[in-house]
Amino acid sequence: MRVAPPGRIAAARQVMRRLSAILFAFFLGLSGPLPGQAQTMHETALFTAAADGDASAIRTLLARGAPVDLRDAKGRTPLLVATHADRVEAARALIEAGADVNARDAIHDSPYLYAGARGHLEILELSLAHGADLASTNRFGGTALIPAAERGHVETVRRLIEAGVDVDHVNRLGWTALLEAIILSDGGPRQQQIVDLLIAGGADVNLPDGEGVSPLAHARRMGFDAIAARLVAAGAR
Repeated sequence: MRVAPPGRIAAARQVMRRLSAILFAFFLGLSGPLPGQAQTMHETALFTAAADGDASAIRTLLARGAPVDLRDAKGRTPLLVATHADRVEAARALIEAGADVNARDAIHDSPYLYAGARGHLEILELSLAHGADLASTNRFGGTALIPAAERGHVETVRRLIEAGVDVDHVNRLGWTALLEAIILSDGGPRQQQIVDLLIAGGADVNLPDGEGVSPLAHARRMGFDAIAARLVAAGAR
């Protein structure tokens, strides 16, 4: 008896798995959710649709009973998965269906906090319009404004200040948004704009870090003359 080569057997198995998935999806579409496994398939599909940005599939899956704030093994909701990938329309579909913009995963990220930290401005706007907790903090004890300032997301910083995030909030490292905009940056044009925004937003230019070092001292130490000049003009010592 002839035995098929291992590669051919593996390929045949892959084809069979694909056919099984197609047939399952077909019969699921005809008959609606099946007990147990069908719900699991819906839930898995919801995360896939969120990651792929498939808003139409999201609406269909939610209509069939998939929980909007379902959690994966990392504690992420479909909305957080969509936010990670900056899938705006997927995020919109989930938020409009009632997804919690403040639901945190195992490392304390929420869709709102992650959108702010990564500069995903459209999703941030959606979260602000649907109950974002401006006082919520990430695993470092920082508001969304602090990592946004550090990473140079100018428009995100502007929007968070306008929304009312505390510009002088201090995280567990002893740093404010102003300090992070200096200490963890290259001092370039974007960081200079962010320093301007923070100053205009009422940031305390003399609030030191946990070791008593002022923003001005940090700017001078790092050779950020343009930022130092802005701080001095705002009354920094």
